Amino acid sequence: MGRGVQLGVIGLCMFLAGAAVWAVLGNAPEKRCIDPLGCVEIPATGSIRLGVIQALTGKVAPLGLEQVRGLELALDRCGGKVLGHRVELVIEDSGCRPEGGANAALRLVSDPSVVAIFGTTCSGDAAAAAQVMTEAGLSMISGNNSAPFLTSIGGQRAPKWQPGYFRTASNEEHAGPAAARYAHDGLGMRSAAIIHDGDIYTRGLAEGFRAEFERLGGRTALFTAVDKGDADMRPVLEAVAGSKAELLFFPLFQPEGNHVLLAARARPELAGLALMSDGALIENTFIESVGDAARGMYFVGPAAPQPSEAVTALGKAYREKFQVEPAALYYLSAFDAAGILFDAITRAAVAGKDGSLVIGRQALRDALAATSGFPGVGGLLRCDEFGDCATPRFNVLRLDDPAQGVAGLSANVVYTYAGR
Repeated sequence: MGRGVQLGVIGLCMFLAGAAVWAVLGNAPEKRCIDPLGCVEIPATGSIRLGVIQALTGKVAPLGLEQVRGLELALDRCGGKVLGHRVELVIEDSGCRPEGGANAALRLVSDPSVVAIFGTTCSGDAAAAAQVMTEAGLSMISGNNSAPFLTSIGGQRAPKWQPGYFRTASNEEHAGPAAARYAHDGLGMRSAAIIHDGDIYTRGLAEGFRAEFERLGGRTALFTAVDKGDADMRPVLEAVAGSKAELLFFPLFQPEGNHVLLAARARPELAGLALMSDGALIENTFIESVGDAARGMYFVGPAAPQPSEAVTALGKAYREKFQVEPAALYYLSAFDAAGILFDAITRAAVAGKDGSLVIGRQALRDALAATSGFPGVGGLLRCDEFGDCATPRFNVLRLDDPAQGVAGLSANVVYTYAGR
């Protein structure tokens, strides 16, 4: 087995094993909790309970499922245990709605045995859930959230930043500019229409695209929003046609993204319009749903890890366990998020002689924040002061053959942008 596989796949459990030695040697006195945020006490035969908040119903459910599957693969690598204790998942469905994220978080924090939260899928859910989480003194890590508003913008704390929040998905602060640069310099576009849905994720991407496109000399012909749940996109596409834009950038989720694409293809006057969306639609159910209508469409999304033995091994484990091809590649960042969380738990925990554990809530936050040189499946990871644990790197992709699905799309990179 090559060194890449050792670091990227079994390196996770090697990390946990080393940290376990430290934790077990840290035998504590009878009254052990001195953590300012309180502690979770786990009996010698008890489980480590992790809350999981993901979108498991609705059109975004395939992305939530990939997050859960990445977490399960990380657990499999360590035999389902951390520090010798079985890990128990308490799963909540947010439905990719902010109120769903808040309600799920409220249910989890009401249980004093929950150690931390793995989630969420959607950034809007995360903003709501993270506020509940931080007020309760917990920690939360996501493998899918990417809105800049959750961590940092321009090297400064973002409006929705919360203590205890971390993520392994790339900060999309750089995705909008990446799309804009390719649209302007690569495609030669000089006017663009932009559609978002008001969500902090989609609006952030739209504003990032607009700012960079205009900085390069392009003109924003239309900047508008649709409502979540809208199915009739004829009015907004009429506005796009009237704007005379050369390109339409619509960073939307399903089903709204599907409706915009199909409505655009149905209008003869938009036949020459270039279409570009984002990572939320880099997913097999979208491609299968819209079929040939997506041919020639562009997408901006986080760059997949470079091909390696570690990536190949994890893909093989995915197919063997779930008996399907991955619907998207975001299970990789979920695997890394779970690994960082397990490692932080081992460093924060204090073990009693009887095998019981005490995990300080502030100690866990501190351990997550101190993550550096962690062997992620795509390379070493470090969490910065705002909770971003991945180096931002984005690809612009073009879909030439819908029959090849996400695999074919991900392989057709037309532009790569590396963030600062």
